[in-house]
Amino acid sequence: MSIIAVSSAFDREKLVNATQLPPFVATQIDEHNADIHLCVLGKTGEVHAHCSLWWKAVPKYGAHKVGVIGHYGSGEDDSAACLIEEAIRHLGRQSCTVAIGPMDGNTWHRYRFVTESGTEPTFFLEPVNPPQWPFQFQRAGFAPVAEYFSALNSDLARTDERSARHEARLEDRGIVVRTAEGENLEELLGRIYRVSRIAFTHNFLYTEIPEPAFRAQYAKILPHVRPELVLLAERHSELVGYLFAIPDLAQAARGSVIDTFLIKTVAILPNRELRGLGSVLVARAHEQGLRIGFRRCIHALMHESNISRNISGHFAETMRRYTVYSREISL
Repeated sequence: MSIIAVSSAFDREKLVNATQLPPFVATQIDEHNADIHLCVLGKTGEVHAHCSLWWKAVPKYGAHKVGVIGHYGSGEDDSAACLIEEAIRHLGRQSCTVAIGPMDGNTWHRYRFVTESGTEPTFFLEPVNPPQWPFQFQRAGFAPVAEYFSALNSDLARTDERSARHEARLEDRGIVVRTAEGENLEELLGRIYRVSRIAFTHNFLYTEIPEPAFRAQYAKILPHVRPELVLLAERHSELVGYLFAIPDLAQAARGSVIDTFLIKTVAILPNRELRGLGSVLVARAHEQGLRIGFRRCIHALMHESNISRNISGHFAETMRRYTVYSREISL
């Protein structure tokens, strides 16, 4: 087998994937601003494994110079081993001291491997991977650097006894929670962006993106959004937090009735006076979902932090786990 470097989607589209390799959309190379794309080729020239690398515009991680591995796919373990070692060598030549993946450039795009799949089917916008891919990273010397989970609430009438107390205290401080019904959702994205860039600043591996890129991320799903499931927390008309939820469109793709919605994002400005707002927003989202006919809610892709676990644990049970890996690079 041989390894080649590809610099554009145009060149990648000329290559044919081996039958055991899941499909890859080559335009992602350019759309996600990958610095280079690597392919392991078999004897007849078909692609047996591939990944993209980033080292120019990457997340911060301590004092390290980060290299990112994403767009990962491998049909067999031997090709995976060759690919990952070449990726490490390439990042080392760029003076990177740690490799992090899987991540398609940054956390605004697809990242994380599913490492505990559970029994529930895949939901909308959830990452999907064959079970062997995490083991391929582990065999190459990668170790978990961040853990995530999704949790399922099958009883939307379930309550959190803390919510009423938090809500009363927040109301005393002038915080009002309402739905986005009657709002122009495209215009609302600007307000949501301004809260997000502050609320997520200290999130693990967070990378800020410009507002047009943020809008482009949401534009793909905006036609499917139910404004009853977008909650706005305001003080004197200033947005201080929000919850963004969306129906599980994967159910419709499977030919099922959509009875589940996903809490995709909860963002709150860092202010001690807003303590408890996350619990209030989640509780209110469940109430809204039940009111408009949903039966279940998935708390999607949350970092395994105390805050996320504490809020979700009062309503839902873990249904899936995910992992991001890292490996230090010796220069």
